[in-house]
Amino acid sequence: MPIAELEYEAHAASPLRKAIAARMSAATREIPHFRLSCRLEMDAALEARRRLQAQRSSPHLTINDVVVKLVAQAIADVPVVNCQWVDGEIRQFRNADISIVTAVPGGLSAPILKNAGCKSIWEISTEIEDLIGRAKSGALRVEELVGGSFGLSNLGASGVEQFDAIINPPQCAIMAVGSLVRALLPSTNGEVRLATMACFTLSLDHRALDGQTGALFMSALRRRVEIPDLEFQTA
Repeated sequence: MPIAELEYEAHAASPLRKAIAARMSAATREIPHFRLSCRLEMDAALEARRRLQAQRSSPHLTINDVVVKLVAQAIADVPVVNCQWVDGEIRQFRNADISIVTAVPGGLSAPILKNAGCKSIWEISTEIEDLIGRAKSGALRVEELVGGSFGLSNLGASGVEQFDAIINPPQCAIMAVGSLVRALLPSTNGEVRLATMACFTLSLDHRALDGQTGALFMSALRRRVEIPDLEFQTA
């Protein structure tokens, strides 16, 4: 077929796209991924968000802010997941430095929210907005991109109900969060009720973490999501 009749256009991959390709290919090839998924009821967390937002006009609390806060609390409950695998060594971190996967022009970025477990929901909201804004403009510092002890990717706003995320080495875990979906659930009296659900899928590095640890973390997250406690409302 003559070149003029080809049904596609070839474009050179950008440096960012090449870097993403190399990193994700290596992660898929070298990390023995396994995944655990749970559908969690979000109504109590959404109501807590509504009450908190009613207290202040700004910052605007997003669902992702809420999810980051709850994941940070679950990490505090099961801190063994808060680790890196480096040269055959498991590095256990005291603070939850959560990489927030973010769409940027031409690819992805994963700025790190430092010490997420020590921050209020308001601090988390403000800092995530700042990190995402600077990620999109290419203004992040190196230390805001390198390292991290846990990853989080949320495609719920795009209408994706469930997906798997690839671990960003040297981290050993990443949470993939899907969209909110209304569903009928059985109640204790044998009837059904309407609830707001979201699918959480945890990808783990089997070199450092096992299924029982992942299950403990998902159970802790369920408790945090379905029964938000007073710590959630820390201002």
